[in-house]
Amino acid sequence: MSILGIRSDARGFGRSRLRRSVAVLAIGSAVAAGGGALMANAKTGNPAPINPPSVQAPVPGLADLVEHVRPAVVSILVEGRRAGGQGPQFDFRGDERFREFFERFFGQRPGQGFGRDDDRGRDAPAQRVRAAGSGFIVSPDGFVVTNNHLVGEADEIKVILDDGTEMEAELKGTDPKTDLALLKVSSGEPLPYVEFGTSENTRAGDWVVAIGNPFGLGGTVTTGIVSARGRDINAGPYDDFLQIDAPINRGNSGGPLFDLNGRVVGVNTAIFSPSGGNIGIGFAIPADQARSVIDSLKEKGYVARGKLGVQIQTVTPELADGLGLEEPRGAVVSAVVEDSPAEQAGIRVGDVIVGFNGENVEDAGALPELVANAGPGAETEVTVLREGERRAMNVTLAAQEQTVAKSGADDTREDDGARLGVMAAPVNDETRARFDLPGSVDGTVVVRVQRGSPAARAGLRPGDVIMRVNSETVSSPQALARAVADNPDGLVMLINRGGNQWFTSVEPESVG
Repeated sequence: MSILGIRSDARGFGRSRLRRSVAVLAIGSAVAAGGGALMANAKTGNPAPINPPSVQAPVPGLADLVEHVRPAVVSILVEGRRAGGQGPQFDFRGDERFREFFERFFGQRPGQGFGRDDDRGRDAPAQRVRAAGSGFIVSPDGFVVTNNHLVGEADEIKVILDDGTEMEAELKGTDPKTDLALLKVSSGEPLPYVEFGTSENTRAGDWVVAIGNPFGLGGTVTTGIVSARGRDINAGPYDDFLQIDAPINRGNSGGPLFDLNGRVVGVNTAIFSPSGGNIGIGFAIPADQARSVIDSLKEKGYVARGKLGVQIQTVTPELADGLGLEEPRGAVVSAVVEDSPAEQAGIRVGDVIVGFNGENVEDAGALPELVANAGPGAETEVTVLREGERRAMNVTLAAQEQTVAKSGADDTREDDGARLGVMAAPVNDETRARFDLPGSVDGTVVVRVQRGSPAARAGLRPGDVIMRVNSETVSSPQALARAVADNPDGLVMLINRGGNQWFTSVEPESVG
């Protein structure tokens, strides 16, 4: 199952794995006079101290920096109608450790507050859900960055400035694959804003400052250091998180992470927390990744990514031996999607992809981002190892399916969004996983329902599959748009929700 045209079946927790136990290494009792670590002298074999570079100045005060950037940091309040069991979506790839310990800052743990109404497993009635998070303004005309998991399915979104001013926000676009979203607020005057810096040169040990709205306490400032880079926490296909120890908690989600120059180097997104509170392990989306996603959302309302059409896994030492490889390197192809660019180029199951568009592919975690960033229509060269031989293949990438475009429209056309009030997406591997759809169900899945729309009045909600409109089957958002346009006098829809099917109607005056 691939949500991006590529699946990685063997990606661990980070390129540096978090362990549940700590190994202690005994290094002897000899200590150098200066208290430094010991290493053997290359010539004599005698221990010699490793002397770290000295710190030339104390850590500067942060008050001036905070005073400068805090007006651009906002609190975000969301409200929406969620059905029982339809809480925030998580992709833990079957690893219950992360399902148990990872929390998004939506205000609840996965499943908490979105459960069943009794022990017979019936769906609980829909209820109003409120949550709070953070964001930051990136332009004087009011574009606001936050997390998708906070606002992606909200009916109402409010942005509260640092001075207490409250404004309604419009959802301009979302990208669930990186958990980013872009909002727009309108003001009669230019708003304070901050700019993205670069995360490319960010190093472990660099000081960072987080500002956000933890537990509803807006404008809260915390500081710490970057603990590590390149963390893969199994949250999505493009994981490349900064790990930080600046205290962040529920409500910090979507807030900015600043360097000491006041530039945004990350977007705070997740914590590792057995207890539910901060333990000093947080994760932020790097600025370089966030900037490109936000630019695309601002321009198009979605992110256009390339699609190769393979399922892959990392080459382990055991696989390398079995495949006759000299070293465990690359991404082995476990499946090729029919009629995909990969199949058309001649890529086969068992091929080991070691290069893409001139870049080395060290493991399965490296390939998805390379393919996505190349973009639809890109003509690229894929280098594979097949039966010990190195082969280069020319591939023209396809476009990944878009599940969400601009607010108020589906991923293909706007007319059914305007007339029916839904954002719709094809039923495919991605949407089956996202909404836990039965494998036997086909049709068009509802991604979002516009508040007060005909669809909302008919009781539709995200995750519902529209199977038929009047007598016409609707297997795609395009088919749904045509069916709505062809039936201006009213709709009778066949809906599947969690395996149960029924007909519902839309009042004639609500259409057209």
